[in-house]
Amino acid sequence: LGIGFVPEGRRVFSDMTVQENLNIGGYAVRDKNFKKRQMEFIFDLFPILCERRKQLSGTLSGGEQQMLAMGRALMTNPSLLLLDEPSMVLAPIVINDIFLALKKVNEQGMAVLLVEQSAWLALKASKRAYVLETGNVVITDTVEALSNNPEIKKSYLGL
Repeated sequence: LGIGFVPEGRRVFSDMTVQENLNIGGYAVRDKNFKKRQMEFIFDLFPILCERRKQLSGTLSGGEQQMLAMGRALMTNPSLLLLDEPSMVLAPIVINDIFLALKKVNEQGMAVLLVEQSAWLALKASKRAYVLETGNVVITDTVEALSNNPEIKKSYLGL
């Protein structure tokens, strides 16, 4: 349906290699050349995955598993990428790599819907934001407007 999903907690197939996980993500793709190009794109996006392509996914670090979960979701080149808490329990340098990759796929025309507890990270990576309270949207606006809103700064950004 053109949607890629990166679940909270990564959920890679730990007893399969990196390459096998990516192949699972592209299971529905019948064009072998397209699949090969997508895998190359993912390995360009996350070079560490190329280095570890034959390694069991369960032996990867948390950040590498997050990259793999994103790569798996990108194997079909979806028009919409959904991510649930991609920065959860990751080192700052890995978080930076993840968000740079998100920016890159978004700049190439892929829509990205991000659920993120870190308001600062979410705002840095977004053009538009929705603030939820107990499951209800209470505020929506451009990132620039929300970042300059005194109520948002005080309540959600700790300023």
